[in-house]
Amino acid sequence: MAKSELVLALEQLEREKNIRKDDVLKMIEEAVVNSLRKHVGMDAVIEASIDPETAEFLANVVKTVVETVVEPEKEIGLAEAKRHKKDAVVGEVLRLPTPVTDFARIAAQTAKQVLAQKIREKERDVLYDEYKPKEGEIVTGSVHRFLERNVIVDIGKTEAILPVREQIRRERYVVGGNVRAMILRVDKAQRGPQVVLSRAAPLFLKRLFELEVPEITEKIVEIVEVAREPGFRAKVVVKSNDPKIDPVGSCVGLRGSRIRSIMNELAGERIDLIPYDAQIEKYLANSLAPAKVESVRVLDAQNQRAEALVSEEHLALAIGKDGQNVRLACRLTGWEIAVKTQPKAAAVAEPPAGLSSLEGVGAKTAEILAAGGFADPAALAACAPEALTALEGIGEKTALKIIASAKEYVAAQSVPPAGPGDAAAA
Repeated sequence: MAKSELVLALEQLEREKNIRKDDVLKMIEEAVVNSLRKHVGMDAVIEASIDPETAEFLANVVKTVVETVVEPEKEIGLAEAKRHKKDAVVGEVLRLPTPVTDFARIAAQTAKQVLAQKIREKERDVLYDEYKPKEGEIVTGSVHRFLERNVIVDIGKTEAILPVREQIRRERYVVGGNVRAMILRVDKAQRGPQVVLSRAAPLFLKRLFELEVPEITEKIVEIVEVAREPGFRAKVVVKSNDPKIDPVGSCVGLRGSRIRSIMNELAGERIDLIPYDAQIEKYLANSLAPAKVESVRVLDAQNQRAEALVSEEHLALAIGKDGQNVRLACRLTGWEIAVKTQPKAAAVAEPPAGLSSLEGVGAKTAEILAAGGFADPAALAACAPEALTALEGIGEKTALKIIASAKEYVAAQSVPPAGPGDAAAA
């Protein structure tokens, strides 16, 4: 028996599009049943089938033989039943053939609609299966259009959405411009998979480091944690699995080339690289970089509360603008960190007054000389110029000038003041 054109077409689709022929035939059968029910009765029991080889339609209306018909759509009288089957008896179920010639056109239209629907569903499934495993990966696309404040990005085989909450606030996008973002998630939707992009997620920053730093790709350097306020500041905790490799230096790159490339991609977002430390006090102190922390005291280990002491000079830096630095440090470590100032140390003794009276010696130079062991002019007068030029900030000319001035000062101090007897003798 020769196969019909419909069956041949379905078999070709099954090979090319992976759309099962049996699924399409079943949907066509359901469509024929619904069409017949409109003519026979909505409550009628109808059985329909399609020959999988010839595509020939067969349909039966199922009725029960009764003495008195109450539900004509489901029941048939005994006298009428015997016209279809001579030995029919009450209670017997008859399957009465129904002509389906009039429904061939309906079946053909249904087949066309079903195939179109199946192809669309299959294409959507293929796209979903292609992009779902790519969640967390970076893609590059072009801005196609704007949907309110959301950006629709063409990423090749489909369009993706960059929601306003996943954008870097200081960035501006133009139609046709390139956008690099991370696939945050892929959702199934009625019109196909919805690909959601992100440039604000901490994972996006981590992926950028993986692209720029080979040591991270090779698992020599590991990113432990990331905390961001997109476009403004980020903190990245790094550690090395090789004691010979500096994790921070690897991420910074030669003359800052690697970190600068990442910052440029993120609209100038400042990035603090935090070395990981297993000792929690040291780790918490590192997290407040670039501020210098004097000490950290754990207040409640169970509830992860600690206190960080900093000098007054570093207090503003530790807290950050609008509390940004300490807020990111808390988010990064999972600890609640209270930043307090270190009590002021005793005032440093002023350099001897005699130094400041020497020509060419200001307050700063006096401090340098005192720290170098030249606390009084007599010591300066007896020293060689090379001893002074070894000190930071003092050149040869300055050294000679200071020594000469010190000698004059010492000589003046050794001459006794003139008295009345001296004048009379003269």
